[in-house]
Amino acid sequence: MRIILYTGKGGVGKTSVAAATAVKLAKDGKRVLIMSTDQAHSLSDSFGVKLENTPVKISELLWGLEIDAILEGERAWGNMKNYMKELLTARAQGGIEAEELLVFPGLEELFALFKIIDIYEENQYDVLIVDCAPTGETLSLLKFPEMFGNMIKTVLPMKKKAVKVAGPMVEKVMKIPMPEDNVFDDVEQLNEKLYQLQALMTNKEILSIRIVTTPERIVIKEAKRNFTYLHLYNYTIDAVIVNKVYPAMALDGYFSKWISLQEEGLQEIRESFTPVPVFTLMLLDRELIGKAILHEAAQQIFGGTDPAGILFEDTIFEVKKEADGYAFILNLPFAQKTDMNMGQKGSELMIQIKNEKRCFTLPDVLRNKTVQSARYDQGKLTIKFA
Repeated sequence: MRIILYTGKGGVGKTSVAAATAVKLAKDGKRVLIMSTDQAHSLSDSFGVKLENTPVKISELLWGLEIDAILEGERAWGNMKNYMKELLTARAQGGIEAEELLVFPGLEELFALFKIIDIYEENQYDVLIVDCAPTGETLSLLKFPEMFGNMIKTVLPMKKKAVKVAGPMVEKVMKIPMPEDNVFDDVEQLNEKLYQLQALMTNKEILSIRIVTTPERIVIKEAKRNFTYLHLYNYTIDAVIVNKVYPAMALDGYFSKWISLQEEGLQEIRESFTPVPVFTLMLLDRELIGKAILHEAAQQIFGGTDPAGILFEDTIFEVKKEADGYAFILNLPFAQKTDMNMGQKGSELMIQIKNEKRCFTLPDVLRNKTVQSARYDQGKLTIKFA
């Protein structure tokens, strides 16, 4: 099954572009499911059909769903959440709003993404289109597998054993409840889901991400940052869609200055993202609501290109043998050298760009070697090992 994620800054129209793609693919004869992980659901509005947490048929070969993140969260960590709530209120005399304290930013969106794994494993559709939350929220999710995966894998067995040995004594003396086995089961299941999600999202033959932007300069900058961070996490970006492009005839008179500004923005996008394919969608004279206008929009975006195809493939990083050692080359377009930080600990290489950080597990040829130097030039970070 093919999986395509649409992301971008809030307000760029990624829901409409995702919906248009789904309509076109269904018209082309593919079984398509489109789902939204954005809590501000608007897919129902695009199709004029009330969508739910289970697939609802929109038309022949097209289904849609809007994730209920609260329900998915209960499935993912219900026992653990109940234990934490019990822990918070164990010695309180009341007044603690435990439910509010247990809302962690990003977790609901992460649990929504777990649904991708279930749909992929069920294999009932040819294509899954995912309308993601706005850029910032989406990127925050990419940290979870590496942040928590190794920690849970290392700490959980020790904690489980300690609770069985010392739990009754602690519970008696401290008057706080100890976790049952089902809490640890939740944690293990959560960890397994994190690894499954990461493996699926980095599988270049199955999943790709498409960035939706508009020609405005501030939105283009956000798209570039998005592009850089997605590369940092080894995700495939196979297309950029420029939405809300105004026809020149619509910008006469009072809006005439926007003609040159828009053209400058389009030129910057073409130059910056090459060789990634760039598609455009002119602002239409009607709202993108309903299957007919969505199909018209998709035809304008893709033309004769198959939206289900892998439209571009890129090598995110590579290791090269050199005369004096090895070079680890990471493709990081649009990054600023002053925003970068780097460190090595054993077999792991940590690279940070502003607030985004990723730990790379080094290939075997680099595991006993140390960083000698690093250079950032023309969108590539080259790290020398010896």
